[in-house]
Amino acid sequence: MHPTADEAMSGAIVYQGEPGAFSHLACREYYPDMVPIPVVSFSKAFVAVRSGEADLAMMPVDNSVAGRVSDIYHLLPDGGLHIIAEHYLPVHHNLMAVPEAGIDRIRIARSHPMALGQARRRLDHMNIRGIPDTDTAGAARKVAERKDTTVAAVASTLAAEIYGLNILAANIEDADHNTTRFLVLSKTPAGPGFDNGPVVSSLVFRVRSVPSALYKALGGFATNGINITKLESYMVDGSFQAAQFYMDVEGHPDSGPMRHALEELEFFSEKVHILGTYPAHPLRSGKIDV
Repeated sequence: MHPTADEAMSGAIVYQGEPGAFSHLACREYYPDMVPIPVVSFSKAFVAVRSGEADLAMMPVDNSVAGRVSDIYHLLPDGGLHIIAEHYLPVHHNLMAVPEAGIDRIRIARSHPMALGQARRRLDHMNIRGIPDTDTAGAARKVAERKDTTVAAVASTLAAEIYGLNILAANIEDADHNTTRFLVLSKTPAGPGFDNGPVVSSLVFRVRSVPSALYKALGGFATNGINITKLESYMVDGSFQAAQFYMDVEGHPDSGPMRHALEELEFFSEKVHILGTYPAHPLRSGKIDV
């Protein structure tokens, strides 16, 4: 039996971004015994795990404010990795600057465009103009290097810690529910048994190009009482004739209802690929607050 991702692990976990990124923070919070390794792109993260440079990858897939991270959904089907866990990270943006700066002197805040958008109202209220940068942690690093007391960064508390910046205003995100869902990827599957509590299965499929194919393909989930929590479509291979679908369902492939649902899905599909089965995060059932 493979170990689950939530068991104590050592080794390396890779994430996209610079040290101090929210993905780095997720790695440190969920896998404190693992060594976090930054890479420049999502595709490099997949390569690092496939090559053995890292044991796991922490990949953001959805944000409750900004929506989906589209690059991940394009990489998952042929990435050669397995989803072994999901994690939810509350995203708290912080305004930070060099120790010599005061909040009354700040005129510009640099950060990733998504972060600036998520703190737009608070920044406007403080009369601070947002300037887009490559990412949150990179913006924090540049603020520390340039030592301009009129320029701040919007980033994580970890970024402030790494780059020696003072937090001038904490939790400046406009939405209290701002949360990012991460998937943990591994070279080997680590699926739990279907009798070991609630699980989620993620899969991709491509239906046949015939009328009502999607309706018929999904019918087995309805008749077998299986909840579909996410369904996304996107074009593949440059074709406008057929779409590929990504789906999250609350069920285990080894359970009777899921087996029947998958049989019906496969009958009406050209291709079905299960990306992973993993424990459902407690947030799904409302057992924890973000």
